[in-house]
Amino acid sequence: MIHDGRWLEVETPEGVVFSLPLAGPVARFLAWQIDLAAIAAVATAIAYLTRWAWDLLPDTVAAVNYVAIFVVAAGYHMLLEWRWRGATIGKRALRLRVVDRRGLRLSPVQVVLRNLLRPVDQLPLFNLVGGVAMGLSRHAQRLGDLGANTVVVRVAPVPLPPVEHLTPPRYNSLRDRPHIEARLRRAVPPAAAVLAVRALLRRDEMDAAARVELFREMAAALRQWGALPPELTAGRSDEQIVRNVVDSYFRAPS
Repeated sequence: MIHDGRWLEVETPEGVVFSLPLAGPVARFLAWQIDLAAIAAVATAIAYLTRWAWDLLPDTVAAVNYVAIFVVAAGYHMLLEWRWRGATIGKRALRLRVVDRRGLRLSPVQVVLRNLLRPVDQLPLFNLVGGVAMGLSRHAQRLGDLGANTVVVRVAPVPLPPVEHLTPPRYNSLRDRPHIEARLRRAVPPAAAVLAVRALLRRDEMDAAARVELFREMAAALRQWGALPPELTAGRSDEQIVRNVVDSYFRAPS
């Protein structure tokens, strides 16, 4: 995995600090090349579908193709980064993801803003302006990232301690629902899963009130991401819900 060694440190309001490895310019450039190929493929398909009308209405077809290419190029990153939680085809291939500067999921405004500034970053050729901005930025942010308060991070697997040390010897009801466990692995961002593990490891170091509030927020987010049925979480504390999700997320599927 291509990585330039820079990290983003994020501190939660409860005082828990976790780090995310930032994507380097080489990895981002390669991901951009893959995305360009995907956009070019769509544009070629559109041109192919409209070729029948070229002899009759060449000016109209040319205008339609130009507009279509613009819409595809502009909408490709916006749509995929929103639907795929900060990823595109290229970013998925290189295991990269765009996140909020605080490590949170992107908002629609951030997705739009960072991509509206993309043409500026691409000036004059080959993302030169964006590459210079990334080199000067502490967190490897191009102008679009600076404007939207976003960063691009790696999502490579992070070594973690055995999950059984984090889960108490009580029944995890999620194990009876393999489809829910599979959904959790797809829907929960890797950074959030790592944060949950680190919070569990450091729970005894936290102030009691901060501990309750942190696990309340985590459990609420995990319920939403995993669409957990109420009967699987009823009667369980927020901390136990987080432990169960961590167990299901990192345990090898049977």
